[in-house]
Amino acid sequence: MMGLLVLGLLLWVGAHIFKRVMPEQRAALGDRGKTMVTVVLLISLGLMIWGYRGAEFIPVWYPPAFLVHVNNLLMLIAIFVFGMSATTGRLRGKMRHPQLTAVKIWAVAHLLVNGDVASIILFGGLLAWAVIEVILINRAEPVWDRPEPGAAKKDVLLVVITLVAFGVIAAIHAWLGVWPFPR
Repeated sequence: MMGLLVLGLLLWVGAHIFKRVMPEQRAALGDRGKTMVTVVLLISLGLMIWGYRGAEFIPVWYPPAFLVHVNNLLMLIAIFVFGMSATTGRLRGKMRHPQLTAVKIWAVAHLLVNGDVASIILFGGLLAWAVIEVILINRAEPVWDRPEPGAAKKDVLLVVITLVAFGVIAAIHAWLGVWPFPR
């Protein structure tokens, strides 16, 4: 199963950086290329989930219990930062790569509370991908046109959506058998 996890991770990284490292080839594929990348990404997600859930638990370290609190705080921040990419409030444009920054926060949060080999491969690999992706984007597009900020009420909506999304994500974890809160 570890092989499926690694294959899924490699497909995820490859599909995402394809546009950055081979822009002419990706552009030549047109809309068909978007469909192909989407299919590869869906397959990669399935492989990562299947591989991770089926991987043998090989402990590397045992995280202290208090890190669950740190993980949950970081997850709340990650959801908020991810949402900054869609807000039209005053926070719009405060950060160039909010989605990739959110992935980095998410990955670090999960590395703090999971000390097994499969978790290190999955979350460490996605952390490395997000770092590489930001570097590639910044090299390809060094100038960033910061969007104008919008209304503050949209930022309040972002906070509400963040809290609801956190609750839904926690419920999904619990449904899958992973209790995300201290016992």
